[in-house]
Amino acid sequence: MLYIVGTGPGNPDYMASRAKDVLKSVDTIAGYSTYIDLIKNFIKDKKIISTTMTKEVQRVEMAIDEALNKNPCALISGGDSGIYAMAGLVFEICKKRHIELIRTNRKEHGITNHPEKTNKKKNQIILEIVPGIPALAAGAALAGAPLTHDFATISLSDLLTPWEKIEKRLDLAAQADFAIVIYNPKSKKRDWQLTKAKEVILKHRHKDTPVAVITGAMRENQKIVITKLDNVDKEDVGMQSILFIGSTTSVQYLDFMFTPRGYGEKYNL
Repeated sequence: MLYIVGTGPGNPDYMASRAKDVLKSVDTIAGYSTYIDLIKNFIKDKKIISTTMTKEVQRVEMAIDEALNKNPCALISGGDSGIYAMAGLVFEICKKRHIELIRTNRKEHGITNHPEKTNKKKNQIILEIVPGIPALAAGAALAGAPLTHDFATISLSDLLTPWEKIEKRLDLAAQADFAIVIYNPKSKKRDWQLTKAKEVILKHRHKDTPVAVITGAMRENQKIVITKLDNVDKEDVGMQSILFIGSTTSVQYLDFMFTPRGYGEKYNL
């Protein structure tokens, strides 16, 4: 049995009850070392498969092998399990290895009766994807209501996606007047992409467009900053930050930002 689990911010107060139940029940936990550390209180006496950044393929391969060997395994991702996370890579690898995936029937199997224990086929995995609170939802709640209307989500990491494609997506999203959620805005090795992204978006947005910079959403290092588009690359931004760049209708109100959906015009508020 393989569970792909979104652990949200890693804070137990904001972790889905299903995710907690899975973490307590499985034999093995696999994940990025930082996310493993965040849930250490849930995984005592478990077998741990932990790898660093850029070792995602090895980590997923080991988690799949655990499941094939009839050891119930939870492969964890921070936030949601399928948003810039491990679920897609699991499917890629299983397709490559011709592993048969069966969607779990929770009505029959529950959480403590792992069906993989009794499964007879060698190249078959029973799979459950457990959703979590994505960073864009946790961050938006702290910012105010920046995503009340249509929005686009774009990662600035060019490790797997060519920058030319990222830049085109930024340009088109800004041109279409989406509110834009920026994942992976800056790291120690990637320090120029955010400034370039700002320049691209400024072609279509006013320099005073409100931007929320949320770092460590729902974690101990949580920080909330409401700034303007022209200053966004001057803020303290890192890999635990997520940015909410307003559309042309987004508004800063007190220490919050929000994007109206159109009720004011329709109902003459």
